[in-house]
Amino acid sequence: MIKLHDLEFEPYLGPEKIQDTVKQLAEKLSKDYASKTPIFLGILNGAFMFLSDLLKYYKGDCEVSFTKLASYEGTSSTGDVSTLLGAGNLKNRDVIVIEDIVDTGLTLEHIVSQLKKEGVASFKIASLFFKPEAYKKSLPIDYIGLEIPNKFIVGYGLDYNGLGRNLPEIYQLKSSIDD
Repeated sequence: MIKLHDLEFEPYLGPEKIQDTVKQLAEKLSKDYASKTPIFLGILNGAFMFLSDLLKYYKGDCEVSFTKLASYEGTSSTGDVSTLLGAGNLKNRDVIVIEDIVDTGLTLEHIVSQLKKEGVASFKIASLFFKPEAYKKSLPIDYIGLEIPNKFIVGYGLDYNGLGRNLPEIYQLKSSIDD
């Protein structure tokens, strides 16, 4: 059990399970992009650990860029996505969007809109975690590490108001008796 700010979190996934999942995703991406040089577009801040580990297992040439978006306040989405940092020139590039977690899909919708405006050659979406119960959009998530319940999680890049990103494992919000 850990406490971040005012909330308690309980263990959910260990580092071994996370690394096995990341390695499997890297193997799929390596196979699918064997004849290309994709640019991995990490969505900051949450995807930094996932992208770092993913690239360690990726076999092939690639480039890396980042963009920073904001859509969360506390434990819930604000429903509004804003771009805080751009990714640079992606025109005519094969882009792999790297997300830590996909829940409502609002952030992805914003990213896809930007990629289309940029004139990318192709794009695919890879997410370490996916919450199908929370997903409200129709965009395909091309590479999914793990489907998880619609519970708030922290660790391995994911945070609660800035805390918990540095944890090597995943914790979920402790359930109350009323849940």
